[in-house]
Amino acid sequence: MSWSARVDRVAPFRVMSLLEVAQAREAAGHDVIHLEVGEPDFPTPAPVVAAGQAALAAGHTRYTPAAGLPALREAIAGHYAEQFGAEVDPGRVLVTPGASGALLLASQLLASPGDRVLMADPNYPCNRHFMALAGAEVDAVPVGPESGWQLDAALVDAHWRDATRLAMLATPSNPTGHMLDAGQLGAVVETVAARGGQLLVDEIYQGLCYDLEPLSVAALTPDAFVVNSFSKYFGMTGWRLGWLLAPPAAVEPLTRLAQNVFLAAPTPAQHAALAAFTPECRELLEAQRRELGRRRDALLAGLARLGLAPSLPPQGAFYLWLDISRYSDDSQAFCRRLLEEENVAITPGIDFALEGGEQHVRIAFTTGIARLEEAVNRLERFLSRL
Repeated sequence: MSWSARVDRVAPFRVMSLLEVAQAREAAGHDVIHLEVGEPDFPTPAPVVAAGQAALAAGHTRYTPAAGLPALREAIAGHYAEQFGAEVDPGRVLVTPGASGALLLASQLLASPGDRVLMADPNYPCNRHFMALAGAEVDAVPVGPESGWQLDAALVDAHWRDATRLAMLATPSNPTGHMLDAGQLGAVVETVAARGGQLLVDEIYQGLCYDLEPLSVAALTPDAFVVNSFSKYFGMTGWRLGWLLAPPAAVEPLTRLAQNVFLAAPTPAQHAALAAFTPECRELLEAQRRELGRRRDALLAGLARLGLAPSLPPQGAFYLWLDISRYSDDSQAFCRRLLEEENVAITPGIDFALEGGEQHVRIAFTTGIARLEEAVNRLERFLSRL
């Protein structure tokens, strides 16, 4: 059988295969430490679960409008005002099935065959793939410590071409956990506007910041497209709920797309998410953020003992991008052997980076400090044999 050519532009997400192997080893009785998937070990906050259960009991299982439950759109807009001082019309908020739904809408609206899209390398691979499925060509710009592992204004300007339509940022980023501060982000906004392009910002890890205050591009301009999610900071991964913040002129075509692509986001999840913005839930989420900060610091201390701590620590999200070049130039083989020999699951860098991915791995500090310290001990033992 033959498939459409667009499928060939989508690479496998290798971390999912590694997760399957790790789970099989666990089922066979091995003590596996999971540092591979971007899902902390915290449960969904109790107020959110209770709101979801109440929604089901009340029969809230029918479709909502395509752009989402009006009350939730208002709550999200209120979140921008309260947390970032950004005045956002609820009509600019489209609730989606996960951030992936938001990325799908944005890519279908903004990218056409022949268009070019700028984004950082390394980056979350689905960002590249969504643009490729829309027929666009992705210019993955290599970034490193000199630009804070971010696509800054100088890089945007240097790599912009005649056919470039869109620049996509991620702050905090996956897989590096690095951020753009207000000045840096504002400079990108100005550069893209001067080039007559569009700006799309992935803010999925926005609330998970440790060294800088959370920032949204929505506080700087109403013209950017913003992707966000209830999965990471809000702890609702399996509920599959996100949102897209769009400029006013884009709302109608995006709503049309949503009506045809997924009808509406899951209704019980939308009702549950209303509880995510309550003071009670906010207190729980902030406690989890502080715990993730402690985990980051513990992991960095352990890696420093091995001489492996990165020169620029992650400022947000819950990942660490680790250079393993002194030990291996095959990150997939490195991760496979670490899992098989020491039962520690981490992610090969080739999932995220087109350049340098073989010399890097991503470690998710999504489990407790004692387990992170044990993982470092196992890593030390593994490295001693290389």
